[in-house]
Amino acid sequence: TIVSLATKSVDGILSVGDPTASGIMSMLGAKPSTQGVDVEADEDNNLHITVRLFVKNGHVLPDLAAQVRQAIADAVSSQTGLNVASVDVFIDGISFES
Repeated sequence: TIVSLATKSVDGILSVGDPTASGIMSMLGAKPSTQGVDVEADEDNNLHITVRLFVKNGHVLPDLAAQVRQAIADAVSSQTGLNVASVDVFIDGISFES
């Protein structure tokens, strides 16, 4: 999805959604899903986007979240022409592996 691709373009992002679940789904041959992404439109067609992330250790989390918000808002707005009213970023896990 636009949101997943924009999110993964930010340095420090390990995965959108649970990385273990996406690995299992790919082994089963499932198509890429929107796991970890929720998009809702309000009555004025403004989008409210929620994204759940797993990130790599060594990044300042508030800065990383701000970069993700900006990347998502820019990508969705430019590719769909819709207004992004909010982007909520939840960091569900941090990988300490190198």
